Amino acid sequence: MSERPDTRTEAGDVRCFWEGLGLPGLVDVHTHFMPERVLRKVWAYFDALGPLTGGVEWPITYRAEERERAEVLRAFGVRAFTAMLYPHKPGMARWLNDWAAGFAARTPDCLHTATLFPEPGVADYVRDAVEAGARVFKAHVQVGAYDPADEALDAAWGLLAEAGLPVVIHCGSGPAPGKHTGPGPVARVLARHPRLRLVVAHLGMPEYEDFLDLAERYAQVRLDTTMAFTDFGERLAPFPRRALPRLAALGERILLGSDFPNIPYPYVHQLHALERLGLGQEWLRGVCHDNAARLFGITVP
Repeated sequence: MSERPDTRTEAGDVRCFWEGLGLPGLVDVHTHFMPERVLRKVWAYFDALGPLTGGVEWPITYRAEERERAEVLRAFGVRAFTAMLYPHKPGMARWLNDWAAGFAARTPDCLHTATLFPEPGVADYVRDAVEAGARVFKAHVQVGAYDPADEALDAAWGLLAEAGLPVVIHCGSGPAPGKHTGPGPVARVLARHPRLRLVVAHLGMPEYEDFLDLAERYAQVRLDTTMAFTDFGERLAPFPRRALPRLAALGERILLGSDFPNIPYPYVHQLHALERLGLGQEWLRGVCHDNAARLFGITVP
């Protein structure tokens, strides 16, 4: 197991980071909350070095009960976060969406999150989630083992594009490739739905430059920083330094993500990893707070 950082000390370090940027806090678009029995199965998968981890040792740093995990984020000064959850089989997404609606209702600083799967009725429950107040969706192509361009999802993507709701999508081939990961399937989705607000998780690791291509081609495509540039992420799939100017130019469409609690290092390390890129304080302010605050309509207190 990963050694748990002292929360009070780390909270001070995290707050020092965003206070130094003149920010009111952080907005993290990639954090995981899900039914406890589901999350514990996810943790067990990481502990067992399942195939989708790439066989890499992956200790869970913030292994704790739901309430404690939320309090840790608040102690860090995370003003808004998500409940990224995802089905791996038919018949699971609607149930997860019901749970997520309840979680959002009792957790006001969580952006109401929903998910989807290519199955009969997907457009109906996506519409239900939108009407219930969902503010962000999660799609996990790797775990779900589905083609995002599957015709079964077409109406759902259309609904989400029309509603203007962001979709955080794990579609890159890291840490281990899947049958439908990589830029090709997502490019086909965007060709049909160019206004879809896709947020490519992990900057598309390891196909970083291919996903930067899509962001440059489609004005509504964004990328989150989850695990990118950390020591752990760089060992898995180093970001090509020649692409840093492109990342800087897309600064308004890069969003902070962490993968909390399922990270094998302290939360503050993701922030320092972004800082050491040397892209400047304005870029950091946008990534760590302002871009997501603008996307989700989060006002400054």
